[in-house]
Amino acid sequence: MIEVQHTLVHEDIISESFVCNLNKCKGICCVEGDAGAPLEVAETAILADIYPKIKHLLEPRGIAAIEQQGTSVVDADGDLTTPCVDGNKECAYVTFENGVTKCGIEKGYEQGLVDWQKPISCHLYPIRVTSYPEFDVLNYDRWHICHDACSFGRELKVPVYQFLKGPLVRKYGADWFAELEQAIASPDTEK
Repeated sequence: MIEVQHTLVHEDIISESFVCNLNKCKGICCVEGDAGAPLEVAETAILADIYPKIKHLLEPRGIAAIEQQGTSVVDADGDLTTPCVDGNKECAYVTFENGVTKCGIEKGYEQGLVDWQKPISCHLYPIRVTSYPEFDVLNYDRWHICHDACSFGRELKVPVYQFLKGPLVRKYGADWFAELEQAIASPDTEK
């Protein structure tokens, strides 16, 4: 683990490679799994606020799920998540374009309808954050559906932390990311 400010970063985030390859996976991470995307408490209010602004971009079945369940839910494990269609299928905020899933929230962001890109857990994937009162632990989540992203990352020689520079800066700030890079470059970094 590498300590950077109030975080512990697993070394797999530095040593493993990853670049999303939507041509191969078609965005399956938005439709697979056993729950919606993890949410931070503050994100639930954001979702409630932006939903009317992006509703027209969403699939009818996603809208129905949100109207029935709410803009965020508590899953079976007691965690805050996005609602899912049919209980545990695709995220209610997903859209489909030419057979590829896309986040309806991000679509609204790209169109200038909202100023929030998407839940940070989605933006940071395949990094999963476990928060404790004093610090966060950042781990690399291995999921078989991301095999093509791992291969593509190795081909392009892009480590996970570099692929996710934008989301990491969004979550922890530019100074944090600079410290991470400095710790990685330093030969005396304890890992």
